[in-house]
Amino acid sequence: MNTGTTLEEFNSAKKSYIIPTLPLNIDLESKGILKKANEAARALAELKGVVASLPRPGILLNTLSLQEAKDSSAIENIITTHDELYQSDTTINHFTSIAAKEVHSYDLALKEGFEKVKDTGFLTNKHILSIQERLEGNNAGFRTQSGTALKNDYTGEIVYTPLQDYDQIVRHMKNLELFMNENELSDWDPLIKMAVIHPQFESIHPFFDGNGRTGRIINILYLVKQGLLDTPILYLSRYINKNKSEYYHLLQAVREEKAWKKWVMFMLEGVEQTSHQAINLVQNFKRLMLDHKSRIRSNLPKIYSQDLLNNLFSHPYTKISFLEKELLIHRNTATKYLNQLVDLGILTPHKIKNEVFYINHELLDLFSNVTTNQ
Repeated sequence: MNTGTTLEEFNSAKKSYIIPTLPLNIDLESKGILKKANEAARALAELKGVVASLPRPGILLNTLSLQEAKDSSAIENIITTHDELYQSDTTINHFTSIAAKEVHSYDLALKEGFEKVKDTGFLTNKHILSIQERLEGNNAGFRTQSGTALKNDYTGEIVYTPLQDYDQIVRHMKNLELFMNENELSDWDPLIKMAVIHPQFESIHPFFDGNGRTGRIINILYLVKQGLLDTPILYLSRYINKNKSEYYHLLQAVREEKAWKKWVMFMLEGVEQTSHQAINLVQNFKRLMLDHKSRIRSNLPKIYSQDLLNNLFSHPYTKISFLEKELLIHRNTATKYLNQLVDLGILTPHKIKNEVFYINHELLDLFSNVTTNQ
């Protein structure tokens, strides 16, 4: 959705929506919705347990959060390849493309937001402003100028005109903040609340840019805040991207028809499906890690270490400098280790310009072929 528009187009916009104050004066806990919420909650609980069984969940977060960033950015037509992503290096501010930089910014915003929610136990507007600032690289804050409208990317038609007054934006964002943090305001199931929070935020559309990606980060962080996840690894953006047309259709139906129940069912289905996919992914990740551990210890016992294994799974595209830094070894030693892993068939060398990357293809295949466990 585009956000710029001329005054004439703005004045001719037919789509209007009065943003409600939360909680909604609607009974969303129908028998069907509660059943689906329970199914989604069970899947989330299973995912939480599977992740907890990993010896070092942070390694999975390092790789999986970048995939979430890639899929969420793709919803906004920010398209990248694995080559572009993993050849970029945030530590030295080197990016292979503008799109890769944006995806890495999303990854950092998600991780920084996660740390703040875990530290404080809250998901506040200050956190949301910080997330958007990291995404967009500026501190513009909430919109202060009128004229913003959302357009259909293909037809150019204005489909929705969000709030134009800064004070109204702030008022609704404060209400949203209370709804996210004050549980006594609503006794709805937290997954139903998450489903309501998303279109509310997207309809307020508080920023000039980055609303969609910020909103999808809020989805994950709210689940963390509620204790439904310990790490932000729910792969929800893949579900949204796969069902992109339905996602935008139902989002608009909330505004035009107050079709909240259909929207909530869509989001709960997404949580359930995505949880099963993530469970399958985590189990395969664990099996592959154990397989690599066994192969290296059996065939290359002199170079095996847990730090080496962690490096191979933290960096699907690793390189000599990564091993030097993380294993505290000399460059020649790092080169020797990587070449031995190539000979063993665990890594594949890939030369780009003057640098050689060593690719863990089996790990990349896990991310490329996430399937449901149902």
